[in-house]
Amino acid sequence: MKGVIMTFSPSYIHLAAPPFPYFLECDRTVYQPGDQHPNRNRMGKFDLIIVEQGTLFIGEDEKEWEVAAGHTLLLLPDRYHYAVKPCEEITTFVWIHFHTVGEWIEAVGDPVYAGREAHFQQFLTHPYTIRVPQFGPLPDPFERSGQAELLLQLSRDRRSSAVWQQQRIFEEMLRMMDLAQQDAAGSHAAEIAEQTEAYIRNHYAEALTNGSLADALHFHYNYLARCMKRVYGLTPMEYLTDYRLEQAKLLLLKTEIPISGIAERTGFESAAYFSRRFARKVGISPLRFRKRYSR
Repeated sequence: MKGVIMTFSPSYIHLAAPPFPYFLECDRTVYQPGDQHPNRNRMGKFDLIIVEQGTLFIGEDEKEWEVAAGHTLLLLPDRYHYAVKPCEEITTFVWIHFHTVGEWIEAVGDPVYAGREAHFQQFLTHPYTIRVPQFGPLPDPFERSGQAELLLQLSRDRRSSAVWQQQRIFEEMLRMMDLAQQDAAGSHAAEIAEQTEAYIRNHYAEALTNGSLADALHFHYNYLARCMKRVYGLTPMEYLTDYRLEQAKLLLLKTEIPISGIAERTGFESAAYFSRRFARKVGISPLRFRKRYSR
């Protein structure tokens, strides 16, 4: 199987969402022997290449790849892309351009995560990290799904009828690539992290501790923390505090419950401690937050 020419470590692109990356355009290109990919510099959008037949020889800054049939390559918007050499056989590939307004990071090794507080301040929600390999084989569900072909067909329709379906299909393609990386990195860790998250959401108002979480989920707390950190970028206790504060915001906006009552309902040990944590995260006290958004 053909693969990467150079012996650098594989990199992953981590995209913070929501808002989710959005589809721009797509098409299929056919190169004859001797044709080559055009050189481009800082094109300003992501270029996802899916090779269907033959091999594409392409580079990005100091990296170079042989992208054979059944493989994908994600070219980044702020890099120089160039042909390493012409195609040696008929080569067919689908290209998909997309963009994102959220933070994205290129990294090697373990997952990295967008700054939660900065993301929340800008988009009013905490980020989910979509992890996509820059280069690699197509995940089996992706290859069997026929999504790329459907995306091409929709590009020939009226935009008013196609735009919603194109975005939905594009997001499904990203989802399959993201979930394939979770499986490759260890589906058991993702499963444990999701179980921990669900337990916290259902019991956040209770006096949760490292020990009570470990007892309830039947795993040592250090293992739970490693799984949560790997999948969500937070320890269980960090996630618990964030979730409690989000629930407190809803109560501040939608009820007239006093601050002390909200602290109690959301699991904080005292109103004073709740107010300190709230102000540290939001930048103002719970009372000022309520007054700012109340008429």
